[in-house]
Amino acid sequence: MFQWKQEKSYVYAVGLMSGTSLDGVDAAVVRIDGCGLESKVELVHYYSRPYDDALRGRLKELCDPVSSDVAKIAGMNVYIAERFAEAAIEAVREAGLRMSDIAFVSSHGQTIWHMPETSTTDPYLTRSTLQIGDLSVIAKRTGCLTVGDYRPADMAVGGQGAPLVPYGDLILFRHPSKGRLLQNIGGIGNCTAIPAGAGVEDLFAFDTGPGNMIMDQVIFTLTDGQMSYDSEGAWAAQGQTDEELLEWMLSNPYFALQPPKSTGRELFGASYTAEFIEMAKARELEAADMVATATAFTARSIANACRDFVMPRCRLDEVIVSGGGAHNRTLLRQLAELLPEQAILTSGELGLADDAKEAVIFALLGNDFLRGISNNVTAATGASRPTVMGKLALP
Repeated sequence: MFQWKQEKSYVYAVGLMSGTSLDGVDAAVVRIDGCGLESKVELVHYYSRPYDDALRGRLKELCDPVSSDVAKIAGMNVYIAERFAEAAIEAVREAGLRMSDIAFVSSHGQTIWHMPETSTTDPYLTRSTLQIGDLSVIAKRTGCLTVGDYRPADMAVGGQGAPLVPYGDLILFRHPSKGRLLQNIGGIGNCTAIPAGAGVEDLFAFDTGPGNMIMDQVIFTLTDGQMSYDSEGAWAAQGQTDEELLEWMLSNPYFALQPPKSTGRELFGASYTAEFIEMAKARELEAADMVATATAFTARSIANACRDFVMPRCRLDEVIVSGGGAHNRTLLRQLAELLPEQAILTSGELGLADDAKEAVIFALLGNDFLRGISNNVTAATGASRPTVMGKLALP
């Protein structure tokens, strides 16, 4: 039976994160002192390896049952793991460390399918999730213990397997007197509500809906693949929101569901965006107005989630934004207008790089997995009990 032996009071580790935006893999080299909710973590170095257009396109194919197949999934499972391993090695090199200094690597993997509820028409399509990026490949290439595939353990005890970051949000951002909402805006938006002075039993979290996913796909489509995102929200700032189309988007039943809840490309992916673009063209919207409406959709869905599900349960003083959406000035401005009583900040303003937060948190999840400490948040995922999430591959 494997037993992890830690010789020092601290460890160096690498957290790897690749989200539903499919823009690349983030690698965070961290130093972790202690474990559990009393962990102290320092970001030593952050490295990002973007996906090229061909890889991003292939990953999008895997997320769509129409264009995916088992051979493509099997091949990409190894291919993307090689890229993850390269990112970990490069991050460690840039940090001025050696791989022998690294106690473990922790990888979220690349989600290609997330099905939090069993199909009502096919009993074989039971609630499940799939993250690719084979752990054994990462372990053998890096020479490090590798932890990953966290979501299935939570789903096995009745949870939705998402969101997973609330555990780390509590460690990194709890405040004795301020109620905080940690709003990550990656491909999907997810939030963690941390009441003032909260413990893990006081947290609640859920996916607010699309983050950058629809904005990015609109940009990609409008530019025939020449652009993959709206840099700083500059294009959206030039357009006007179509309120009628926006109301149609916000009428999606997902937004009325009570938390805990989670979503992904299965609901708000390419087909949803194609329908949005078709309706926008039928309404003769200019390109800038399409981008503005897609951006307003993300902002409004986040603000509505705050008002409908968070504020009735706790005082909210600050909304702290992380992920790629933290760089979108138009989106942040809209959030500030929609939530005038809350301070809108980015995690970078509080000392943790906006793009690094989730990779840092996966290092924390791996640290507690290796110590046998429960690392899910039942109030966030709906799991029936706390459990240790993760699987281990040896180098």
